[in-house]
Amino acid sequence: MSTVLIIEDEKELAKVIKAYLERGGYTVLMAERGDQGLSLWRENQPALVLLDLNLPEMDGIDIAKEIRQNDDTPIIMVTARVDEVDRLLGLELGADDYITKPFSPREVVARVKAVLRRVEKTAESQPDVLTFADLKIDPEAFLVEQAGREIDLTPMEFSILVTLAENPGRVFSRLQLLESGQGIAYEGYERSIDTHIKNLRAKLGDDSKDPRYIETVFGVGYRFKKESK
Repeated sequence: MSTVLIIEDEKELAKVIKAYLERGGYTVLMAERGDQGLSLWRENQPALVLLDLNLPEMDGIDIAKEIRQNDDTPIIMVTARVDEVDRLLGLELGADDYITKPFSPREVVARVKAVLRRVEKTAESQPDVLTFADLKIDPEAFLVEQAGREIDLTPMEFSILVTLAENPGRVFSRLQLLESGQGIAYEGYERSIDTHIKNLRAKLGDDSKDPRYIETVFGVGYRFKKESK
């Protein structure tokens, strides 16, 4: 059973998140102050830290720095700030995900599960470089090259491409592709995948009517061709 450490000064919010996480099968530790949270992290080495950015005694950014200097414990940063500098700073510190208040406790549980799932998958095996004709995909290096030319993809486009390319011939629904990139899928948003696929095809020079890489399976979703041209 994985242990999650919540470092959050809003007591009622922390209690609600704790209840939802425990219902999801996690052991939960809580701290209201930054210094207390860091001590709990050192003493217990939790599987994941849910870290508020604004904390008394010790700021969430300082806690994240301290954790990252010593360990690779997954961190999901929680904040009411929407300033882009804070968002980038949080990710540069090594945050594995970022949630902005207000949010649903169910979303938090889903994000925790998704991050831990990614960590477990990475620990099990390092991804191999995928090669299809003139296309090379390196999941670990976040690199895509076509005929020696680097292709600039967004994180979502890259995630979709890797998911499809790792499973040639397998059909993925839009919801499955959405979940693979975001860790959580919401019905009603799955059509956004069509836009990502369109942009991905444009960058790869892939013709939807005569595809080299990504095929549309009408009424179902998308798949990567078993043999590219």
